Amino acid sequence: MTDLITPITMPKFGLAMTEGKIAGWNIAPGAHVDAGQEIADIETTKITNGYESPAAGTLRRQIAEEGETLPVGALLGILAEPAVSDAEIDAFIAKFQADFSSDSATTTQAEHADPFMVNVGDLTLRVQEAGQGAETPLLFIHGFGGDLSNWMLNQTTLSATRRTIAFDLPGHGGSSKNVGEGKPATFAVTAAALLDKLDISKAHVVGHSLGGAIALELAKAFPQKVASLSLIAPAGLGRDINMAFIDGFITADRRKTLEPVLNYLVHDKTLISRKMIEDIIRFKRLDGAVLGLQNIAAACFPNGQQADDLRPVLVSFDGPAQIIWGADDEILSPNSAKDLPATIKVTLLPQTGHMPQLEKAADVNAAITAFID
Repeated sequence: MTDLITPITMPKFGLAMTEGKIAGWNIAPGAHVDAGQEIADIETTKITNGYESPAAGTLRRQIAEEGETLPVGALLGILAEPAVSDAEIDAFIAKFQADFSSDSATTTQAEHADPFMVNVGDLTLRVQEAGQGAETPLLFIHGFGGDLSNWMLNQTTLSATRRTIAFDLPGHGGSSKNVGEGKPATFAVTAAALLDKLDISKAHVVGHSLGGAIALELAKAFPQKVASLSLIAPAGLGRDINMAFIDGFITADRRKTLEPVLNYLVHDKTLISRKMIEDIIRFKRLDGAVLGLQNIAAACFPNGQQADDLRPVLVSFDGPAQIIWGADDEILSPNSAKDLPATIKVTLLPQTGHMPQLEKAADVNAAITAFID
């Protein structure tokens, strides 16, 4: 009856994901599971994400223990109906584990897409690409304090029919820490130069938070390069900004002080993973990282307000544009999306904070796919 047994394996949430940690099981052994039901929480480098069951059945075994870190593809549990005997399940597990040798794990890890470095002027940018095809490429631009892994739950899905590019802004991630003037317009010039370097004449642009303001500046200065705009909780449409987040992100240097700051990012506070906190603390210890963030904050949010009013750019953009915003955003108010022309589609996601692309990835991916298709 092995055809009646469904293995639950460590999912691959993002291009660079090679392993995950079982943060917790949501279903007890012996309970019935529906297809698509969240059965466990998986902690990754960026966020704790619910793992949806690949099929319906009874959870007969939990192989992986809570707190255990395993490679992508490793066996986590077993779904099977009561008619399947324990002996058959034991035999299935033994064969799976034998087939999934250390070589299999190494192969799985080797399949992930490694970021690469691109020289743009006097800057070096860390870039991650995925997908190919004749469709217009898609460029992701992350926000303040983020990096290309902010798109880990989006890039794989959206690269199904087209080339996609995510990169670390100057001062972030693995890119050069020189931020120049630190303004959205400055970063827009860098983004345009990156497109030229990658031989991309025009792209759909997806920008989050400060990345939304950069996307607008890109459309303003280089309209021929922007096929469409998908702005996720964008800066530049209002003056208000939660400076407790900006200042706290810059100054917090321990888990105890950084975790409450990062909680501003999401509606469900349990999604902030310990690994995410540790990675940010490690990044801020790099030479020039904190200084770069300070310069960006001074340029973009002087006197505790957003410096740039880019609403006229959005209104006058000669192309399709949409806005996706979390209704419970604690950093930038979704009220900034009010009173825009009816031609600009606004999607408000309930029970969602400042990072819908991670907190409601499926909804964001569906909205962007429908929009650019």
